[in-house]
Amino acid sequence: MKPGGHLTRRDFVAGVALAAGGTRALTAVAADGKDPRRFHIAGAEVELQLTRVSETTLRITVVRRGSGLKPRTSFAGVGLIDRAWPAPMAVVDHDGQVIWDRREIVMEDPLTLRVLDADKKEVQYLSFDGVSGKVSFDLHGVPVFGLGEGGHQFDRRGVVDAMRNGQFKPDQFLNGGRSPIPWLISPAGWALFFHHPMGTFDLTGSEGVFRPAEPPQPQDIFLMINKDPAVLLGELAQLTGMPHLPPIWSLGYQQSHRTLASREEVLEETKTFREKKLPCDVMIYLGTGFAPSGWNSGHGSFEFNAKIFPNPMAMFSEMHHEGFRVVLHVLGAPHDLHGHVADHAADPDDAANYWADHLKTFRTGVDGWWVDDGDELPPEARLARNAMYWEGPLQQRPGVRPFSIQRNGYAGLQRYGFLWSGDVNSSWQTLRTQIADGLNTGLSGIPYWGTDTGGFFSTKELTAELYVRWFQFSAFCPLFRSHGRTWKLRLPWGWNEGDLGPVEDDPKLLPTPDELHHPEVEEICRKYLDLRYRLLPYLYSTVYQTHRTGLPVTRAMWLAYPGDVKMQEVDDAYMWGDALLVAPITTAGAEDRSVRLPRGTWYDYWTQARLQGGQEITAPADLATLPLYVRAGSIVPMGPVKQYTAEPSTLPLDLYVYPGADGRFSLYEDDGVSMDYTRGVFSRIDVEWQDSTRTLSLKLADGSRMHPFTSRKMALRVAGESGTSSIVFDGTPATHSI
Repeated sequence: MKPGGHLTRRDFVAGVALAAGGTRALTAVAADGKDPRRFHIAGAEVELQLTRVSETTLRITVVRRGSGLKPRTSFAGVGLIDRAWPAPMAVVDHDGQVIWDRREIVMEDPLTLRVLDADKKEVQYLSFDGVSGKVSFDLHGVPVFGLGEGGHQFDRRGVVDAMRNGQFKPDQFLNGGRSPIPWLISPAGWALFFHHPMGTFDLTGSEGVFRPAEPPQPQDIFLMINKDPAVLLGELAQLTGMPHLPPIWSLGYQQSHRTLASREEVLEETKTFREKKLPCDVMIYLGTGFAPSGWNSGHGSFEFNAKIFPNPMAMFSEMHHEGFRVVLHVLGAPHDLHGHVADHAADPDDAANYWADHLKTFRTGVDGWWVDDGDELPPEARLARNAMYWEGPLQQRPGVRPFSIQRNGYAGLQRYGFLWSGDVNSSWQTLRTQIADGLNTGLSGIPYWGTDTGGFFSTKELTAELYVRWFQFSAFCPLFRSHGRTWKLRLPWGWNEGDLGPVEDDPKLLPTPDELHHPEVEEICRKYLDLRYRLLPYLYSTVYQTHRTGLPVTRAMWLAYPGDVKMQEVDDAYMWGDALLVAPITTAGAEDRSVRLPRGTWYDYWTQARLQGGQEITAPADLATLPLYVRAGSIVPMGPVKQYTAEPSTLPLDLYVYPGADGRFSLYEDDGVSMDYTRGVFSRIDVEWQDSTRTLSLKLADGSRMHPFTSRKMALRVAGESGTSSIVFDGTPATHSI
């Protein structure tokens, strides 16, 4: 029987053994050998093309019977990477069964696909309405996550989401912008990606419902079955693309500016950061239009504001010499004078022409772009714009990693840039909501994300305390950036100047000058800036893990501990990579907060006190303290404090071991800026801790070399113990006993 041909029940039974590996094509059988009952949607006969993408992922494509449309050839939709797709393993147009590896797919009329595991237990079903083509699926009575950035809560149940993109008041003030992705992931061990068409999700009942916005066929859906959420996210990355490896300087602190007074003020800000020894890598400049005096001459312009940047190339060269990178704010598509996107901007083919407008400005020494607006663009245009700010710079500087911060995106954005949550209010509730927002963004395949530290729109709640607490949270986001109106209150020293600077919000909402004498703010900001830069070896290695696996940097507790049901409810704390548990303070006047520690042994990062997990604790948190915990068995590399990521240092790397369990860590290092890593020019040192023997082993990972170091000096430290051991690793496997 040829692939795609119809089988009798006898043929099906005989073919099960051959199909168990999913490499042979089968179709369903007619019941009892009778004429098959055709599946219908909206009066048309349809067939399901079932494609085995992997052991975890099944592609379900619903097309009009006999249409000839194949999922492996230019199927309508957006977000998938260009890859070789296998032929369907089955073409089904009536009831019957198909084997998918060790699972059984049972087709029923009315058109329903049920997936049974090896024990004949149903793990998920998709039921297609014969009139509208809406798709129903089982929510299993447990939380469900995903749907992209934004939205009203962490657990997506209980909402109807039309997948509307952009910032819409009043929701944006609390939840930020919405960058919807038609993807759901569940602790019940399944995930769904509705590749085509777009539509509305109704998660208000025991069943989830997807209502396509376009005619009910064709449809293209990816169903994933696996108990490990990390595997499910890895499968999504295999479909929509692995996250890019950003330049290391993008992981440093980024300071945003709005209304600027002069060339002298621009350079004075950079000088102040260095004089105060407040680490910073990036200076970001807003365009004129949203502020009266920004870097350019007006909305959509690529001409420099001569008052502020009379000689941009010389100014940027001076800033580069001091270790700063320059990022400019741009509108993400051509605009008319009223700020509306021109019609042709929605055409992805226009991206190349629009990028040409950037070139003169880019060649002055600009390092990256902050891409605003574009809320009304459709998914394919948003993604084309995301790609433009990666591919365009690479054309001009082939050996240099690009950088962009995007306001809008879609599945696939992770290949090109960062996403920020948009223009939110300065309020405690907003800060609280942004944590859940970031977690769902990561659970939707977008790992590089951040917020406007301090909030964008000022409210009566904008205080030194709120700014400090937000700053602490942002220090543990992939994008660490301060931005907002009345922008000098978003400077680490801005709360001790007695001066608001340029006022953009209602003065009645702003602190009075007598409230701007808080020297402790600068010192607390320095503490978290120093910590962020010390943690860069750990963070950069985690980002490399993200680049290779699709795992987010900021991880929901459920993602890190899928076997712990209580972790499904945690939306105000998270894992930062494999080792660190971060529990931000989101309540005014708080001196402590409740933290649920997962099972196992944990350490208070600040005191090194050893704690037993599997319980809820009260974490002390004075204004200078963000509750921070380290999992036993962790190996955390920490570097020296630097004023910028590329600052030279001869100091050894501190390698902190947290005993109480076995552990391992892969230390990744490269030059941090070039594309040489794509050619294998990097170092990856596998470090392993054996707790029972108190031994630490180091070896080069397969395919790695010692680069950019010929040898690596390390100081081995054990949490809660005094003393250090010196290590010099030259690439030869070594074991150290402690």
